[in-house]
Amino acid sequence: MAERKRTILLVDDDRAHRTMLKANLAGDGFAIIEADDGDQVLDIIDEHQIDIILLDMKMARMDGLATLTALKEAGNLVPVIVITAFSSVETAVVAMRRGAFDYVTKPIDTDELEIVIAKALHVEDLKQENKQLKERLHQHFSFTNIIGQSKAMQDMFATLSMVAPSDATVLIGGESGTGKELIAGAIHENSLRKDKPFIKVNCAALHDNLLESELFGHEKGAFTGASEQRKGRFEQAHNGTLFLDEIGDMTLPTQAKILRVLQEGELERLGGSKVIKVDVRLLVASHRDLAAMVKSGDFRQDLFFRLCVIPVVLPPLRDRTSDIPDLSHFFLKRYTEKNKKDIRSIHPLSLNILMQHDWPGNIRELENCMERAVILCHGEQITPAELPPQLQPKTTQTETSLPVSSNGLTLRDMEREMIKNVLAQTNGNKSQTAKKLGIARQTLQNKIKDYGLS
Repeated sequence: MAERKRTILLVDDDRAHRTMLKANLAGDGFAIIEADDGDQVLDIIDEHQIDIILLDMKMARMDGLATLTALKEAGNLVPVIVITAFSSVETAVVAMRRGAFDYVTKPIDTDELEIVIAKALHVEDLKQENKQLKERLHQHFSFTNIIGQSKAMQDMFATLSMVAPSDATVLIGGESGTGKELIAGAIHENSLRKDKPFIKVNCAALHDNLLESELFGHEKGAFTGASEQRKGRFEQAHNGTLFLDEIGDMTLPTQAKILRVLQEGELERLGGSKVIKVDVRLLVASHRDLAAMVKSGDFRQDLFFRLCVIPVVLPPLRDRTSDIPDLSHFFLKRYTEKNKKDIRSIHPLSLNILMQHDWPGNIRELENCMERAVILCHGEQITPAELPPQLQPKTTQTETSLPVSSNGLTLRDMEREMIKNVLAQTNGNKSQTAKKLGIARQTLQNKIKDYGLS
């Protein structure tokens, strides 16, 4: 499919000048739409996708400044480059204050115009990329996009939906791999600070001296290698949210500095004496028992009480096995797209094995398992053969050569039980059951009849 030409709206009441500009710009690969006065601009941008507006300042019916005002009032964000006489540069400066991107003077240097247009398009592309990135982040971190239909997860979502709009500090607990960072992101995206920075720091990944510099910044010359001033993560997160993961790995001196920021909203960079005010919402997480660390003297009690305004504990995957089918299909879709494979579903026997595993690594382990299965799969369905060895049931051979699990069930028995369990979870809804199992509804009907489950 051919790439769409960038379109320039050329607004100038001098026909000869328009003709000259059109010839040059068309030669550079742009599509050109012409207007002989500013009063035509709003109608044209309603009908056409315009990338740049070249706008003359002096026109008979509506001049450039009036056109810029009309564009601003209409909420239009198309970048505008104004054209003005060299003797009227002051007017161009006024135009830029009203929202114009840049200006060029008559007689126009076409090389200079090309540079200004390229710059405007580049800035616009960056804005669009940033907008799309924010949209993807919002979708990724939305509560509704986090998979969890189990009661434990639904109860947690109900709590977080009330907590998110506040500025309360939230302590997120849970085993490694349960998705604490995802929850922190969802809290930020559902808060009043969602359009401000969301900064993340893994406290366990940095030595204490490096962590202090990372959090609070440093002045030039504060230590060997500090060749320039650097803002810390608290400053970068000003008016937004800072997420400190594995805060239990932080030393007591650094904890004291964190407490100061929480209590007074101020900090000093390493090597500096200037007090810097910050407004930051703090979200923290740890897989360690901070209350027990307080008793052992490894975590400050005053900081613990400051952090534990709203405690949230993510349940381990073994306590929410009803979410495993949905999570597995989510990761199946992600990694089939990433690896460009045509894998349609997960065999019910595979799902049964996944649901029987205790998942010490939680969701992260399940994700790695599904990525491996997708890479190894040669067919259209994930079978038990593609699952990791530690998930495979121990088998012996019976007289009928049917594989038998360590609990005495054949794979046929396991499939029957799997279908029976999922039917119970969906209250007998066959469409939902088929979707969870990753099979066609008719296939499910056949199996229900075959296994006498109707």
